[in-house]
Amino acid sequence: MSPVKVLFIRFVKIVALVIGWFIIMSAFITLCFRWIPVPFTPLMAIRYFEQEKTVFEHNWESIENISPYLQLAVICSEDQKFMKHKGFDIAAIEKAMEQNLAGKTLKGASTISQQTAKNIFLWPSRSWIRKGFEAYFTFLIEFLWPKERILEVYLNSIEMGNGIYGASAAAKYWFGKSPAKLSKYEAAAIAAILPNPRKYRAHPPTAFIQRRKEWIVTQMGYYGPFELYPKKENNVK
Repeated sequence: MSPVKVLFIRFVKIVALVIGWFIIMSAFITLCFRWIPVPFTPLMAIRYFEQEKTVFEHNWESIENISPYLQLAVICSEDQKFMKHKGFDIAAIEKAMEQNLAGKTLKGASTISQQTAKNIFLWPSRSWIRKGFEAYFTFLIEFLWPKERILEVYLNSIEMGNGIYGASAAAKYWFGKSPAKLSKYEAAAIAAILPNPRKYRAHPPTAFIQRRKEWIVTQMGYYGPFELYPKKENNVK
């Protein structure tokens, strides 16, 4: 056997070994996060060192203690097919690709599952490599976590203000209350800023955010009762 062929075989074995260990370790970590609260995300670390005036608020809260209004608001705002799809909204992806190819404003089609995978495991980027990893981790969390857990991790990890992460920190920062006490309109206000939480404010809202908030509340009415993890004795109106 020629030296070149020997080197090639060794290279293939090393690559296969690396890929194998990556799959095993990533599946193990993902499975652990099914029960263990996620302490921080890559985005949190990046934002922490980016900011000149450091603001960092993040407190994990069980989904049972997060207002059903906020659970419903983010679904209506970000991914209305969340409870039905397996991680990817194929119709939305096809529509976004058509609009992008037509030269219209670039639009994404990320589901809540994709956003969760990106926030927990990856770095902010628009490269195809990052997208490939995002698809892989989206498949993992959809396979290893129930929908309730995906939404819980999402609500505890996403940016909801400049240096504000998760429902608990957002509820306190924007409205001075616990996430369990958020009203329908307060929940919609927080969901309304998610496209750009570092730019927009939930309270007091700008005219643009006010319109988005009203649209989200309307969508919540169309969606109907939401019973994923309802808060017991929730009398918020």
